[in-house]
Amino acid sequence: MPEGDAVWYTAQRLNAALAGRVLTRSDFRVPRYATVNLTGQLVTEAVSRGKHLLIRTDRGLTVHTHLKMEGAWRIQPAAERPPRESYQLRLLLANSEWIAAGYQLGIVEVLRTAHEDQVTGHLGPDLLGPDWDPEEAVRRLASATARAIGEALLDQRNLAGIGNIYASETLFLRGINPWRKVGDVDDLDALVNLAHRLLDANKTTQGIVTTGDTARGRHTWVYGRAGQPCRRCGTPVRKAEQGAPGEERLRFWCPSCQK
Repeated sequence: MPEGDAVWYTAQRLNAALAGRVLTRSDFRVPRYATVNLTGQLVTEAVSRGKHLLIRTDRGLTVHTHLKMEGAWRIQPAAERPPRESYQLRLLLANSEWIAAGYQLGIVEVLRTAHEDQVTGHLGPDLLGPDWDPEEAVRRLASATARAIGEALLDQRNLAGIGNIYASETLFLRGINPWRKVGDVDDLDALVNLAHRLLDANKTTQGIVTTGDTARGRHTWVYGRAGQPCRRCGTPVRKAEQGAPGEERLRFWCPSCQK
């Protein structure tokens, strides 16, 4: 699943292509909205909220999409060859200059802009949002003292935008084992601040780099490196699933650096 920085960047690209322009075509390839036609509506903005994408129009409507695991938006000039037809195409929005095609989108729906809270109201502070509130994020994290920190970090109700990669990397850099209880983590403020800085540093780049080293194969400290030596101490990096049944996510950690 794309991390919050990739979703933020996608929103920026959608906003640049669609905002301030009238839609000349809208094609929903999902049964529930197959008859919806937004042609003639002015797109006012496209924004991200955690891992959710919101495209708003001047008629008070919002197109809500979520990339989930495999989704992607592809944007191209309208003068080029039309987007390839595919059973994976879920939504196409176009104006006189640009075409935005959404493939394998996990969620596609249309709702009143005034009702956006129905789909994003449960989210915690957005790590890359204009209203980022680190104190509230810490308060939400700290409220579940008996929960494993690795699970709490990925709970979008605590802070929105962090995913498997940043959870593993942030915990490694702070020397915290993913299974440590939230109540046993000494400095949640520093943890939250680091997560914010990592996402912010990567939001306009290609790929995720947490080590500061852009060389191939050296982008991360522990994520994706199970069995390889820790870059700090040489101990083999471990991986395991964590989470409730049906919600398991992979964790990568160094058993020596993250006691």
